[in-house]
Amino acid sequence: QVQLVESGGGLVQAGGSLRLSCAASGSTFSIGAMGWFRQAPGKQRELVARISRGGSTRYLDSVKGRFTISRDNAKNTIYLQMNSLKSEDTAVYYCNAGRLGIGGSYLPDDYWGQGTQVTVSS
Repeated sequence: QVQLVESGGGLVQAGGSLRLSCAASGSTFSIGAMGWFRQAPGKQRELVARISRGGSTRYLDSVKGRFTISRDNAKNTIYLQMNSLKSEDTAVYYCNAGRLGIGGSYLPDDYWGQGTQVTVSS
């Protein structure tokens, strides 16, 4: 079992920055990769960024150049640095533990954080 606890959401003006954190505990040795998802009201949950155990990253096109995912293996923690935030980034952000599939695609396992609200005011 893996437990994930997120922190760092909040209210920010457009153009501002936030950093989300996700701390993993439990069977962390079993985690192959981790990702950040988001879900806006009335929309499907989408993968925003993912990072492999070795540190390779991939991003949703709409956040490239603005968001950075990183990890601290010693702390079993991943981060999502979000800069130049836009109103369309408003959503609940979720951390997930999963693995990589063919071509580096992200395969989420059923380990989710509780979610943290990010609200960007225009």
